[in-house]
Amino acid sequence: MLWVVSAVILAAVITPWIYRAGDGLANAAAARDLPAALEWLGAACGRACLSRYFSRALVISALALLPFLFRRIRRIRSGTGADGVATRRVSWQSMLVQIAAGCVIAGGLLWATGAVLETLGAYVPKNKVPGIGKLVRGILPAAIGASLLEEWLFRGLLLGLWLKFAKPLAACLGSSLVFAFVHFLRPPDGAIIAAPGAPLAGFELLGKILLHFTDPRFFVTDFATLFVIGMILARARLRTGALWFSIGLHAGWILAFKSFNMIYQSVPAHPLRPWGVGDSLYSGVLPLLTLGLTAVICHFVLKRFETTRALG
Repeated sequence: MLWVVSAVILAAVITPWIYRAGDGLANAAAARDLPAALEWLGAACGRACLSRYFSRALVISALALLPFLFRRIRRIRSGTGADGVATRRVSWQSMLVQIAAGCVIAGGLLWATGAVLETLGAYVPKNKVPGIGKLVRGILPAAIGASLLEEWLFRGLLLGLWLKFAKPLAACLGSSLVFAFVHFLRPPDGAIIAAPGAPLAGFELLGKILLHFTDPRFFVTDFATLFVIGMILARARLRTGALWFSIGLHAGWILAFKSFNMIYQSVPAHPLRPWGVGDSLYSGVLPLLTLGLTAVICHFVLKRFETTRALG
């Protein structure tokens, strides 16, 4: 928890510095010829808003503070004799089956939800649908990278350590709350920072982000969804003793979410909004019900892969 809070504060401190550096690069790229890589980076910086700089600053801060987290974990383990939660070794065949099963279950159900919402008129196809190549480039790297990194961090490192000092249910609840909180460290739509390069601009943005958590509807239609996702992933990690099924679930959700958003757009005035469905497939009561169905299906599928450890 201290690592998360420290990373957020450090991100708020360095965000204006990163913004000014990016703004300077964007101006330089517009004024004169630069190497191709810098031209591309400068153009990207010119399009980025302050919240995007904050998200990048948060990644940098979290990585910079990882050594302190690891040092603290080693001290806790050496002082208590806890050596982490053992990860079950599985064959490569079982690994592939777990990844594929999780991906098909999560991605298939989420895409089916999108298809139902399109039938109900809550989503319509975009006027310009990207080609296959653009879809693959926009989806596959994120699905692979995010699922591997986040599962290692949240279900491997944090949940694994938490399980040594708390009951499984408490460990799953705590890690899932952190998982959901981190994913919503962005300001509400329409938030404006008058002077994004000012020294305290990062803290002004952070204040708007935290204010977002005071909205009751946000907790029902958005935060609860990510929390339930975290619980499903933690449950899979606990029952299988490995990360592979969780990685498959995570990748499947990203594949379905990103591909659907690249092809369809929401209808703002639809009767189901904002409680039934929000701006994305992760928002609203209907996607939350889909996650409930996903959890039920996973409960039975996981019997094939589970260890003797149970959630209690």
